[in-house]
Formats: sequence, structure tokens, C-alpha cells
Amino acid sequence: MTPPAEETLFLESAASVGSAGPTFDRSALRDRLARLKERNLFVGTSSWKYEGWLGMLYTPSRYSPRSRFSRTRFEAECLSEFAETFSSVCVDAGFYRFPAPDMVSRLHDQVPEGFFFSYKVTDEITVKHFPRHARHGEKAGKPNPHFLNADLFAAQFLSPLSPMRLKLGLIIFEFSRLYERDFARGRDFVEALDRFLNELPKGYRYGVEVRNATFLHPQYFATLRQHGVAHIFNEWTHMPPVAEQMQLEGSFTADFFGARFLLTPGRAYADAVKAFAPYDRTRDVSHSARDAAKRLLARNTPKPSFIFVNNRLEGNALLTIASLFAKDKAEAEG
Repeated sequence: MTPPAEETLFLESAASVGSAGPTFDRSALRDRLARLKERNLFVGTSSWKYEGWLGMLYTPSRYSPRSRFSRTRFEAECLSEFAETFSSVCVDAGFYRFPAPDMVSRLHDQVPEGFFFSYKVTDEITVKHFPRHARHGEKAGKPNPHFLNADLFAAQFLSPLSPMRLKLGLIIFEFSRLYERDFARGRDFVEALDRFLNELPKGYRYGVEVRNATFLHPQYFATLRQHGVAHIFNEWTHMPPVAEQMQLEGSFTADFFGARFLLTPGRAYADAVKAFAPYDRTRDVSHSARDAAKRLLARNTPKPSFIFVNNRLEGNALLTIASLFAKDKAEAEG
């Protein structure tokens, strides 16, 4: 499959596609990301352990002792190679379990100074009722007694990260879609959020990501602004596109910002996985998402701000990110 024309600017060899997918110019992308870093802008991906990126971002021979690919070695060590190009990544795994100190230490030891990890906060803090999912076991479908428990957050989530705070980017509270049984009115959620944010330890970059379009209300933005917390712009199934969120008055609520380009509005996560795996090429271009990301990259930001791209947006986050700079490279070569 030949990538879109605008992406060939970052391919080393006319979009050659083999078993490892197309290879792209890592050096050119690294240089462009480094220039953004000088402006406090960090672009990264959602997670990093994707075998579909072998031959693109990752060098297969580094993970093939005795000429045989080792998945165990790849998953344990590929972050170091990721950090040779990128200076930021979003640790999605934080959403599923509280971070263990040894895990945090292993991650942070693999990257240089100046690299930022952003973490999604464990859903033990951010879900009102546990979803009916097997991973929740006996808790599935039941109310969460620890919802918005600031003490639990500080003790079990923030404490393991604090020794590495110089490498902490955003701490993201992702609130999965809430229903009437959770909060009868959006302002009830905002009032609960206000109390929670007031109890959080200071000195960290916090962001809030909501999955209810009706929550994007002046009171919500004002509450975040009062606490110096960023609204996390998110491209997701049931949310208005990031471009529309950016147009809402007061949506930039802090002196830094965060954005996560996850799914094209209207597309379910499971459908994206089925259509896009193994994430080795672009499958479906989202011009709206790319345009919004470019507008964010044109902003001036006094403190580190972050944009993360997920494979499930278009099929390959690396090529999506490379496409954001295609025009710049074309002009330089022209």
C-alpha cells in the first residue's frame, strides 16, 4: 500500500513496503522535534511497544540476538531507541494499574535528561462505577469507593513517580464517559472535580480529559483555570473534534496545554484495532486532526506542552506525526 503523497516526504525510499512496513527518515523527524522542544513543544506517541514500527523507528537487529527476533528483548529495551528520536511519550499503562516504583525506575533509566513521561492516572481514581469488564473482577459494575480520592492518588500513584519528577510531563486524569447514574448534571461533576483538584499536591502539571461533550461548558473551563489545570484536547469517538474544542471560549485553561489524538470521532476503539493493526502504515487520513495538531504546534507556550498521537487515529502514529512537518520539508527542498 502506498502512503498518501504528503507522507512520502518523510520516507527514505518511495514508500517501500516490506514485512516491516515503510521506513522513514528518523533523522529528519528527530531534528524537527528537537526544534519544537526549544519552543517547549513536545510531540510523542501513546505508548511505544509496537512491532509494526520495526524497520521504521526501530532497528530489527537490535532485538534479534542470534538472528532471531526476541519480543521479550524488544518490549524491555525499545524505549531507549524510541528516545533517540522522541523526547516524550504517554504511558497509557498507568490507567490500568498503579505504577510500581521498580517499573518507573526502569523506564526513566532508559531515557536521557530532557525526556518527559506523561502518565494517565489509574482508573481506580477516575471511574465512578467500574465497567463490566473482566479485568475488574468482582468490582465490575459496582460503585467505586475511591472515586476522586486525593489521598489514594497521592499515596499510590504520585508517590512512586515523585523521585523522577524532573522527567514528568503531564499527569492526565482521564474520565471515561459518565452517565446519568454517575452524575445527574454536568455541574455536579464539575463541583466534585473542583473539590478534588483543590486537594491535590502542588507543583505538578495536571490535565483533565473528559469524554462527555456536554461537560465542555464555561464552568468546567473556569474550574480548571482556577486550579492551573489544563483541559486535555482529545480526538475521540464521542467527542467533538479537537479543532472544535480549541474554538470554545476559555478552552486553553493553563500556561501549558495537552492534546491526545486517539480516534476519529464516530469510530469505536475496537473497530480501529481491527482495521489498523499491526500499525505499520497509514490506513485512513484524518485531515481535521492533522490540521488541529498543526495549529497547536504554531502556538507559543511558556511551559512544556504536549501532543500525543495514537496508532488508532490513522493506523500509524509515526507517519501521522511526520505528516505534520511535510510542508516544512517540502519548502526547504524546493
